[in-house]
Parts: sequence; structure tokens; C-alpha cells
Amino acid sequence: MLLSPNLDPMGQAIWDYASTGHAGTLRVLSSMFDDDEIPVATLFRTELQMPPLERMALNLCRGHVLDVGAGAGCHSLALQDRDIEVCSIDISPLSTRARTLRGVRDARCTDFWGQELDGMRFDTIVLLMNGLGIAGTLDRLPSLLNRCKALLAPGGRVLADSSDLRYVFEDEDGNFDWDPAEGYYGEVDYQMVYKQCKGQPFDWLYVDFDTLLRTAQQCGLVARKVADGEHYDYLAELKAL
Repeated sequence: MLLSPNLDPMGQAIWDYASTGHAGTLRVLSSMFDDDEIPVATLFRTELQMPPLERMALNLCRGHVLDVGAGAGCHSLALQDRDIEVCSIDISPLSTRARTLRGVRDARCTDFWGQELDGMRFDTIVLLMNGLGIAGTLDRLPSLLNRCKALLAPGGRVLADSSDLRYVFEDEDGNFDWDPAEGYYGEVDYQMVYKQCKGQPFDWLYVDFDTLLRTAQQCGLVARKVADGEHYDYLAELKAL
């Protein structure tokens, strides 16, 4: 489902920055955490400005790449600079317009689950910046992994990063303070606001690697942790059995 521009705060912020070099404050609200902000300039970072896990993922990309949730296109552009063919997708028309303006050659405004991708096959699928989060909730993670599997060419791989939020719920003694009756601790709700534009609330998933490993196995995928990041995050590679 594509985003309407009047309900797309991140897309508006990305377009403002891409077209003028400036953007206002992109606020992130959540019932679980304090209000936060996303510095819009970080969505336009160069490869040298990316954290180590993202650069590592780019180094592992091969063949025809699908960049899911491409936003402003920083990963797509970095891959293009390596002469790698990239299909760069996002559900935001404004972000897609910005990627085209920035020089992304195959920038598409399309849904990852949409029919436009049916029948296509990719050697690498990248879901970066906590890209597994588009599953929304843990019970929808198998659907995301099965969709990835269906879009992979033989021998292809998925490169995705996520974070284990367990640390958020540990007390000073390291005890895990979370009631399982409340669901999985990595399910977060968000809402974004930019200027006068307020987006719809949405669910976002942060999944620990052990849970990802088990879920991948259920979907006929092998998950491998490539590396740990600096703050409870990690990069994973998934391949079909």
C-alpha cells in the first residue's frame, strides 16, 4: 500500500532536503519510548558516513540487488557507485521522487508485497536500517521471510540488520523485566511528524538473532550472523536451504 503525500512525514522531509538542501525536524513518537528526532541529513549519508554494519552489507552485495525501503537512496547510490544493478523500492512517492532526483537509475514507488515484483528474482535483497522492522510484529515475520525467499534467485541472499531490545528492559542487576503476556518485547509502535504532517501510527519489529534464526529455519532459510554492531545490533545473512 503506497503512502499518500499528506500522510508521509518522512517522505516530505526527504523531498525537502533533496530539493533544497534543508529540512525541518522529523519527530518520532512512541508509546514505549520518549519522543525522538531523526536528523534528516543522516538519511543522505555517504558510504563513508555509514556505520560499519551497513558498509559490511554493501561489501557482500552481488548481482542484481533489491533495496527494500530505500528512502532517500543512500544504499542504492553506494551500490550504483560500485557498478551494481539496483532495483530501489519504497512505498513513498515523495521519497521515490527524491531518489530519482539524486540519480538512482531504477527508483520505483512500489510495495515489497506488490504484484510489480512478482516473477522478478534478485541475487541480493537488502533490508538495512533495522529493515526487518517492516514485518511490524513477530507473527508477521514469517510472511516477510517467505516473500524474500520467493524473490531470491538460486544461490541468492538476504542481508538485513536488526537490534535486540532486551537491554531496554534489563534492570541494574541485568535481570530481564518483561512480562511475556504482553507479547514479544521487540514489537514497537511508532508515529512520525514533520511540520504539519502527522503520519499514521505503525508497528515496527526489532528481532533478536536467536528468534530470527528459528523463524528463518521454519521458512526454509539458513540465517547466519555476519557481525555484531556497537549497540546491541547485528547484521544477518539469510539463504535458502
